[in-house]
Amino acid sequence: MKKLINSPDEVVADALVGVAAAHPSLRVDVKERVVSRAAQTRVGKVALVSGGGSGHEPLHGGFVGLGMLDAACPGEVFTSPVPGQMLTAAQRVDGGAGVVFVVKNYTGDVLNFQLAAELAEEEGVPVQTVLVDDDVAVQDSTYTAGRRGTGATLFVEKIAGAAAERGDSLAEVAALGRRVNAASRSFAVALTSCTTPAAGRPGFDLPEDEIEVGVGIHGEPGRSREKIRPAREIVADALAAILADQPLESGEEVIALVNGMGATPLLELYIVYGEVAALLSARGVRIARNLVGNYVTSLDMAGVSITLCRADAELLALWDAPVDTPALRWGV
Repeated sequence: MKKLINSPDEVVADALVGVAAAHPSLRVDVKERVVSRAAQTRVGKVALVSGGGSGHEPLHGGFVGLGMLDAACPGEVFTSPVPGQMLTAAQRVDGGAGVVFVVKNYTGDVLNFQLAAELAEEEGVPVQTVLVDDDVAVQDSTYTAGRRGTGATLFVEKIAGAAAERGDSLAEVAALGRRVNAASRSFAVALTSCTTPAAGRPGFDLPEDEIEVGVGIHGEPGRSREKIRPAREIVADALAAILADQPLESGEEVIALVNGMGATPLLELYIVYGEVAALLSARGVRIARNLVGNYVTSLDMAGVSITLCRADAELLALWDAPVDTPALRWGV
């Protein structure tokens, strides 16, 4: 294993020190493992808190800032944060209007955020939870009951975050987040495994000429192992899986995310995006907005995930609203 780390035991702490040094707009509490906005939450504004295991950067700490999250709780690599972190984050960013927890559907995250919500309620902080479960590849997986939460997390955090900024109530922000999740579907393909610093070796074996179709963001098995083939065919199969779960009719609009898993160059991601755009255009579906790049990664895994969110005028307006975070910035 060759990685730019000091020690496998200090990877997350050392990374947080770097985040603090790079982004003075953030308050990074290395001891409590909470990344929040440096500025206090506006009184009466709903706060958004998310989190999960580290290794998926820029998710979630990279999405803390104006128009998205108020705080993020990074766990150890591929390990859920603990309820105490989430409670600290909720108390720190509550502006008196309550807190929305955005939770990817992984068993540890779900249980810990649920306990944190109960603790926060006892402390007088009302909480609503938005569960993200957009991955259509498998019904259950190594770490989940039900579908996994993946790329749609970014859509939920962006759009619900914009709603919170415009002054929506706690119930309205949470309802909007759930609507975005319901409108979103994802599918991922891995070309290689990833290596966690603690393990020091690939998480699973994948022969040089094979791909894992429908892989999870921790390397959980997908639907099948198949031979590598042209990107055009891989994208067609991924889109077929997404559209089988959520058909899109001619004339509809989507927000599209072509997301790198950490070790796939932009050259290849744009090839994938070109295929996505061509296939959707052939069906009469218009990509109204898009993102291409590394947003929900899996350490050094090579591969790609595709996420489509069925859009309407309100979702597009909230998507276009100003955002200023380390990983997303426009309109400011």
